[in-house]
Amino acid sequence: MLFTILSLIVVAYLPGALVFRVPALDRQRRADLASEERLFWAIVLSLAWSSAVVLALAAAGHYTLGRLLVADLGAATCLVVLFRRGLLWRAAARRPTWTILMPLTLVALGCWLFFPAFDHVVGGKDPGVYISEGIVIAQRGALVIHDTVVSSLPPPLRDLFFPSHHQAAYYGVRFMGFFVLDPAQGTVVGQFPHLYPAWIAIGYGLAGVRGALATTPLAALLGVLAVYFAGARLLGRWPAFLGATLLALNVATIWFAREPNSEVVTQVLLFGALLAFARAHVDGDRFFAPVAAVLVGLALFLRIDVLLALGGFAVAVVFQLLEGRRPRLLFLVPLAAMIAATATYYLSATMGVYMMRPIVFVANLNPLLLGLLALAVVSLAGVVVLSRIERVAALLRRCLPIVLAVALPAAACYAYCLRMPAGRLAWQDARSLEAFSWYFPPLALATAVAGYSVTAWRSFSRAPALVATIAVYAFFVFYKMQIFPEHFWVARRFIPVILPGACLMVGAAVAFVLGVVQRRAPGLQWLAVPLVGLLLVVIGVQVVRADRPVVHHVEYAGIVDRLETLSRRFANDDLVVVESRDTGSDLHVLALPLAYVYGRSVLVLSSAKPDKRLFRQFLDWARPRYRHVYFIGGGGTDLVSRSIGIVPVLSDRFQVPEYESRRNGYPREVRYKEFDFGIYGFTSSTGDAGHFALDLGVLDDLNVVRFHAKERTDGLAFRWSQRTSYIAVPPLDRAQVLTLWMNDGGRPDTVERAHVSVYWNDRLLGTVDVSRGFHPYSFAIPAEIVRASLDPDEAGLIRLVTNTWKPRAVLGTPDDRDLGVMVHRIEVK
Repeated sequence: MLFTILSLIVVAYLPGALVFRVPALDRQRRADLASEERLFWAIVLSLAWSSAVVLALAAAGHYTLGRLLVADLGAATCLVVLFRRGLLWRAAARRPTWTILMPLTLVALGCWLFFPAFDHVVGGKDPGVYISEGIVIAQRGALVIHDTVVSSLPPPLRDLFFPSHHQAAYYGVRFMGFFVLDPAQGTVVGQFPHLYPAWIAIGYGLAGVRGALATTPLAALLGVLAVYFAGARLLGRWPAFLGATLLALNVATIWFAREPNSEVVTQVLLFGALLAFARAHVDGDRFFAPVAAVLVGLALFLRIDVLLALGGFAVAVVFQLLEGRRPRLLFLVPLAAMIAATATYYLSATMGVYMMRPIVFVANLNPLLLGLLALAVVSLAGVVVLSRIERVAALLRRCLPIVLAVALPAAACYAYCLRMPAGRLAWQDARSLEAFSWYFPPLALATAVAGYSVTAWRSFSRAPALVATIAVYAFFVFYKMQIFPEHFWVARRFIPVILPGACLMVGAAVAFVLGVVQRRAPGLQWLAVPLVGLLLVVIGVQVVRADRPVVHHVEYAGIVDRLETLSRRFANDDLVVVESRDTGSDLHVLALPLAYVYGRSVLVLSSAKPDKRLFRQFLDWARPRYRHVYFIGGGGTDLVSRSIGIVPVLSDRFQVPEYESRRNGYPREVRYKEFDFGIYGFTSSTGDAGHFALDLGVLDDLNVVRFHAKERTDGLAFRWSQRTSYIAVPPLDRAQVLTLWMNDGGRPDTVERAHVSVYWNDRLLGTVDVSRGFHPYSFAIPAEIVRASLDPDEAGLIRLVTNTWKPRAVLGTPDDRDLGVMVHRIEVK
């Protein structure tokens, strides 16, 4: 524990604290800042330095936590040797005052709301991919994974697990979110940029998997503080505190503070960069010019859409020129270097897969939008030229804030009231502002729009980059969401700039109203203050009410412990084959953490019906190289044959809480995600060639295809069939009768009786009406079917074709499955 605490201080405080104290570039200006802001900058600068070190070491393939600590201590030592006593503040620094209570309150609120972190380590979605990317950096020390399981697999066997996608940027998919670049070399890369995974790698090195997960809540805390300090400089402490409190209380903030995502880190770096830009270019503090450049440059290593922020900075630079002030070279030169570095990074093979989508997006942009973008660039260039004419510059200087003050409210009114889906305009794009109002109440939204208009009109020159960046993000994000319209998933788009900007603008509107009343009609304060207080109470109640279902929810709670237990069932020299995605279950999501978090040798089948001859060759290759070869399945995989022996090892079943996801709708309730699977070992013998029996719902995963999940009733295991379901039977030398124990499941009288047609391969054996209760239904097997089924690599495939019904449509229950009949047992003899 002591080592962890000391390491955290070295990584997240020491280098930045010393850099901030360097006696150069107007140090007294920094000393005059509030003590809480000095502490904030020490942390942000340290994390920026540590992030750059991690990326550099990992790009070279040499990252370890120890090397990071050596680099941080080395940098700190160099600063101490160079400046010695000059690093001491002595009496120059401003002492702490009561204002420190505001950020402390925000930290306390965040600690209460943002912890514990979600246990989202499974694959299948972005959070699990981020966690695995970060842990891979921590364990293997490189951005690109050299996966020996991939490189050792002979080329003829690759199609079983990661067939070629015939893409220039990558060969195939290792796991969802991880792409095979070169199968011969075993090079695999995650699909996301690596700055956020670098933070996760540090967290993992300090405290294991729990430390990796805790990275996001800690980043969210820093994000709230960054928003507070940026807002305090522009609006004053109390409006900024109000805005930051609304941000911390918001349901979207709470959700994404606890779920792994890069947006919360973007919030830290962008609002830190916006504050530093204002300190450098408006307040005249030269120290913060390179700080702003480095922070926005690092943010580019998080997400490519941070390019939108460069638009906001460009507007601010142009406004500086209109005021007759040149942007500082200490900002422009580092920013150009960071942009060059990120361009090299994104154009490299490492990020080739990630860049495919942005390239396609740009290539498919509406010609009208491309024309407007070109016009905006030309207009900015024209303004730069005209800024040399004082009369024109003065006019433009007055007009730019007014344009923003009018344009954003007008666009908001259009988006909320008039924009409707039609043609190629999807609902999630047309009604994106309405979707935002699910997370930010309409009353608060109207207040924020009014606050933005006032701020742009009256205070634009105090923080031009901040005001412009909010507008740029709002216009682009609400124009095209560029995300699958599943909530809370969509709310990620609002986290970096739009939501914190809206919260600050609520504080701006409140401060403006109270300020106007105090200056011009002090006698009306008795009326204005209660009305403003009532407005804030109404908004606060709406925000807090939305939080209640989420505050005590932990997504996938307990799955980390379950995965640790599962991983311990396999040794380092075992090989684990996991069923494919198309089985209908989500069991494949366990494969990613088993491989890249817990270090097991794992392969995921690419199909629920793999080529059995090829799979037999794979087993012949794998057995001499691995102690055991296991299979994990739960949704049905067709691997049954006489040449592939399978021995059940154990069955496991557990549930984890998973919040409802709704398309174009606000989630309302907690549901449960079930993992029901069996573990099997591969052998060389298939047992009795004249008899086969299987209880469905008990270690049946290699025999059933397109059935629903395992269930139990009255102590009996069973599965519901679908419209067409399959049961694989190994080749039998002698078989005369097929018996199925089936139950119609208590179909309502309004639903047609259950009719089941039974086929052996493509030969109809018979059709029966299934009644209530489990009863045996027998079918004679013609001898020619047995003679035709002696191929050792092919199973007999029993096909059940059933008329189905949907409980949700008939009974109004939440169950929307298409149900056939309940199948308990099959026997062939």
